[in-house]
Amino acid sequence: MPSNREPTIVLNGEQYALSSPRVSVAQLVAELKLKPTRVAVEINREIIGKSLYATTFFKAGDTVEIINFVGGG
Repeated sequence: MPSNREPTIVLNGEQYALSSPRVSVAQLVAELKLKPTRVAVEINREIIGKSLYATTFFKAGDTVEIINFVGGG
């Protein structure tokens, strides 16, 4: 079970313990090894603009959806 210093969010329907008490969208995207230009992030049903990734931080209990766009033919 995560400690109080590691908040837990719901990420794409699954419990996910953040790596530290203060994690930004940009940090989580990097931690998940995703390309910021190829994802869309929604926190508590609100889409977060890419320009806000570095300044938007998660709170314990947030519901987060990350959609990774994949090209193909």
